[in-house]
Amino acid sequence: MSSMAVHSLWTTAAEPLDKIQAPHIEYTQLSPVLIVIGAAILGVLVEAFVPRKARYHSQLFLSVVALVAAFAAIVALAAGGYGSTKAQIAAMGAIAVDGPALFLQGTILLASVVAIFTFAERRLDPADHGHKVDSFAAEAAAVPGSDQEKAAVKAGFTTTEVFPLALFAIAGMLVFPAANDLLTLFVALEVFSLPLYLLCAVARRKRLMSQEAAVKYFLLGAFSSAFLLFGIALLYGYAGSVSYATIADVVDGTVGSVNPALADTMGNDALLLIGFAMILTGLLFKVGAVPFHMWTPDVYQGAPTPVTGFMAAATKVAAFGALLRLLYVVLPGLTWDWRPVMWGVAIVTMLGGAIVAITQTDIKRLLAYSSIAHAGFLLAGVIAATPSGISSVLFYLGAYSFVTIGAFAVVTLVRDAGGEATHLSKWAGLGRRSPLVAAVFAVFLLAFAGIPLTSGFSGKFAVFKAAADGGAGALVVVGVISSAIAAFFYIRVIVLMFFSEPKADGPTVAVPSALTTLTITAGVVVTLVLGFAPQYFLDLANQASVFVR
Repeated sequence: MSSMAVHSLWTTAAEPLDKIQAPHIEYTQLSPVLIVIGAAILGVLVEAFVPRKARYHSQLFLSVVALVAAFAAIVALAAGGYGSTKAQIAAMGAIAVDGPALFLQGTILLASVVAIFTFAERRLDPADHGHKVDSFAAEAAAVPGSDQEKAAVKAGFTTTEVFPLALFAIAGMLVFPAANDLLTLFVALEVFSLPLYLLCAVARRKRLMSQEAAVKYFLLGAFSSAFLLFGIALLYGYAGSVSYATIADVVDGTVGSVNPALADTMGNDALLLIGFAMILTGLLFKVGAVPFHMWTPDVYQGAPTPVTGFMAAATKVAAFGALLRLLYVVLPGLTWDWRPVMWGVAIVTMLGGAIVAITQTDIKRLLAYSSIAHAGFLLAGVIAATPSGISSVLFYLGAYSFVTIGAFAVVTLVRDAGGEATHLSKWAGLGRRSPLVAAVFAVFLLAFAGIPLTSGFSGKFAVFKAAADGGAGALVVVGVISSAIAAFFYIRVIVLMFFSEPKADGPTVAVPSALTTLTITAGVVVTLVLGFAPQYFLDLANQASVFVR
């Protein structure tokens, strides 16, 4: 390095300090995220200072109030035009406040409220030593089966930390689809992944299976985060910036000034393509697309069922939001490069999820493979690369999240002596034992299958129409075929529930408290409303489908 270059580095390093600009943060636009993070921190303090008896009620109250307040803030922002005319980049370029961000954040918050109700359910298990019992371990740090655990159960301990953990996860999910630079994206990914790894490990029954699920999720999640981070490093080398707008400019070839330190690598297409492929790997892992889906069935099966429902719905919404922003804001100039790859991923995801689901004997694993197939249907909308592609994916995510949380909430109700009865053979004849629960579950299964007059049909129709308009007609054919395959196993479960004889020693259907009832009711109402009258919500998604650049 010449002395001149060294000299210029010295002079830039030694400039007077009064030039450091104070960061300019738009607190109003970021209020939904700040409310949830504030509540999560308060939740940690509640764990530390509130007496054990009062923790459950205070945590539940705090969580629900925070999520409702954050949703109100989003509605206020949308009403103030931040989803359309006033859309902007806030927090010094780190976070976008625009239509898709607000729509996805609203969906995540609504889904999270109903999911939190299932976390708080305490009437399904019989009382233990006179104490009410929820789905989570009495003392998560105790070795399963040890005396310490038995003492904790006897004393009536409960893991109320699940509420602040869920709030931290939700805060990360709110930032993830709104992130406008790659570092914010990565930080948000970690903020919502780490609490989920913990939540997966704290089931009250089948604790070893739950801990195994958490370890699998953690190891594979760490791999996917590493891929994402490596991709970010390569894209930084390519564009000299982690900001979405700057990377998009370099891809288009419209960037003005070049950082001399990066002049040799800037515009190197190999860095762009490899880096982008790695970031895509990280996001497709979170979405649960084939071939990055291997964690999904094991984790969905092992995690406590309320957590599974929350994870299946909210994580998908956040990850698809981030994927859309990356493809439509950063890489529209690369459409020819990413579309063939995504075609392949979408096709194997739709077919893989549908075909493997047929062989499943556990209801939670079956729903896991069904969620993989749905990721494939959503990818068809992403591939459309048109504004209607964005709006159809937004609508589908909203419809899908409520059906999913409702379905997993029903799974928590069907119980035998060992806790939840998730083996399919146990569900035989459920329609005669408990016609209402079986009927509700049938509604959810029909929505998953995409039968008309359910939200699943409206969503699939919107996504496939967008894909066909975007020139991906062949993809729609594959989608319809895999929907037909998927319909087979959903309808098989309905037949099993209504048309086979109940076994004498079969499971019972627990009567839930108002909390789970509310969750399931919300799921059914959303499913039917979006099935019978989807137009208002399609229009809403349409208005919210313009990304700010």
